[in-house]
Amino acid sequence: MTLPDSFARRLRAREQLAGYWISGDNPVATERIARLGYDYIGVDGQHGVLSQPGWSAAMMAVDAGQRAAGLIRVPSVDPIAIGAALDTGARGVIVPMVESPEQAEIAVRATKHWPAGTRSLAGPVRAQFRLGDVPAEIDEGVVCIVMIETLAALTDLEKICATPGLDGVYLGPADLSVALGGRHFGDPQVQPALLEATAAVAEAARQAGIAAGIHCMDGQSAAQWLSDGYTFATISSDITHLEQAAAAHLAAARGAGDS
Repeated sequence: MTLPDSFARRLRAREQLAGYWISGDNPVATERIARLGYDYIGVDGQHGVLSQPGWSAAMMAVDAGQRAAGLIRVPSVDPIAIGAALDTGARGVIVPMVESPEQAEIAVRATKHWPAGTRSLAGPVRAQFRLGDVPAEIDEGVVCIVMIETLAALTDLEKICATPGLDGVYLGPADLSVALGGRHFGDPQVQPALLEATAAVAEAARQAGIAAGIHCMDGQSAAQWLSDGYTFATISSDITHLEQAAAAHLAAARGAGDS
């Protein structure tokens, strides 16, 4: 069994997994990153520059390396968007701004075929190529992860985590920082509340027996959260690292010229 094929099982078993975030519409770069050994590659279909046609190209790029599982963050709790993402061959979806167990149930059902859900059988597209054409087997091979990033979600956290069929929750620290009263992500005024919420999400997921994920700005932070109860952590993004690397080289070049 290849690593992508085992991803859903490993996530549900609460194994520790490290992922990477793709915001740019560059399949060549995505393919190179997907070969590095990350357990999964998250492709941003909500805030990234990828339009829906770009999702398929990103999933093909991830699949080419046969090392990482491709996930897509869809724009919203929309069964049509969720189905379209899974039809690309994605191994799962990350659903943003989920605020209630009712919304979580809609997301879960959109990832499963009848009688467990509302997903339409795709036929001869990439999902069939990667996951076959038996509905129950397809459903076993994909995961549904919902994001916890609002005050309403924190209020209903335990009920959301208890949603039947839900595979994991994923803390969005940027939106949650603002929801907690921060002026921006990283605002020190809300750091204590954010840390409290972060611990609560990990514990609620543990109690429910589902995976708990978090977005991190670097590998060191990911390692820390994985040691503090989180089971999967996504590291930064391609666009962030591209800018950081370019800025560092520019600083080095100008510093060398001034010496």
